[in-house]
Amino acid sequence: MSKINSWRWFFYSTGLVILAFGLILNSRSGLGISPILSVSYTISQITGICFADITCLWYLCIVVFEIIVHRNRKEMVLNDVLQIPVSILFTRIMHVFSLWIPQSSGNVWMLLFAILCTGIGAAMSLDMRIVANPGDGIVQTLSDATGKSIGFVKNGFDIFCCVCSVIMGILWTGHVKGIGLGTILCMIGVGRCVACFNTLCLKPMSRKAQLEYERQ
Repeated sequence: MSKINSWRWFFYSTGLVILAFGLILNSRSGLGISPILSVSYTISQITGICFADITCLWYLCIVVFEIIVHRNRKEMVLNDVLQIPVSILFTRIMHVFSLWIPQSSGNVWMLLFAILCTGIGAAMSLDMRIVANPGDGIVQTLSDATGKSIGFVKNGFDIFCCVCSVIMGILWTGHVKGIGLGTILCMIGVGRCVACFNTLCLKPMSRKAQLEYERQ
C-alpha cells in the first residue's frame, strides 16, 4: 500500500462526513431507511435510544462477527479492529447531524438527495482504501467466506437486514418500522450513484491521492 498522503486522508474523511450526512438525511425523510441501518433504526424506534448510538452498537456487533470469521488471519483481524474507532467516530458525526436535521414526512426530494450523498460518501471513503466502515466490511467478509460475488452478497445481506427489521417491528410494536419506498430506492440508487461518481471522479481523485499504481 502506498503512503497515505494528505489528499488521501482528505477524501477519506470527507467521504465519511458526506456518508453520515446522507444516512441521517435518509432516516429523516420518512420514507424508509437504507437496508443495513434498518436494524439499528428499528431498535432505536422501539427503545427510544438515539439512532446514532444504536448504530454504533450495531456496527460493533458486525466488527465482532468479522473478527470471528478472520480469527486465523492476523492481517485481516487488524483491519477489522481498526473499524472500531472508525465506527465510533462515524456514528458521532451521525449524531451531530441528527441534532439539526428535522424529521420530515414523506419528503421525496430529501430522500433523493440522501441517496446521492450516501453514494458519493461511500465511493469517496471506499476508493481511498484506508479502513472500510462495517457496513461495507461485512459484505466483503461474507463474500470472501462464501466465495460469492460482492453484489450477490450485498443483496442477500440487505434482504436479511430488512427481514430482521420487519420481524422486530411487528413483534414489539405491531407494525413495520423504517422499511418503505426509500429502502427499495436506496438498494437501487446508492450503487448507481457510486458508479456514476467513480466514472466522473475516480481518476482525478486517485491522482491526487497517489493511488494510480494500486489500480493498475
